[in-house]
Amino acid sequence: MPCTLIYPESYIRRARKFLRKHPEIHNQYRKTLELLELDPYHPSLRLHSLEGRLRGLSSVSINRSYRIVLELEIRNEKIILVNIGDHGQVY
Repeated sequence: MPCTLIYPESYIRRARKFLRKHPEIHNQYRKTLELLELDPYHPSLRLHSLEGRLRGLSSVSINRSYRIVLELEIRNEKIILVNIGDHGQVY
């Protein structure tokens, strides 16, 4: 069942800044979002729950270096995007 991606203003600002710095991954980013919307559990996304101060959030991979942190509400089929960046930036 497809999910709805929710883009809070804070995420949009972070994503714009991130994509300006890394224009080479724009297509991978777009494909990641499309797949996330269609099937958040697709193996290539490497969806996993986070712990510690990020408990309650999850992460998916754009590629080996970059991640998207998100809040996953399966009950309502909503995915709220929280942050984007490399491992050190988002964790």
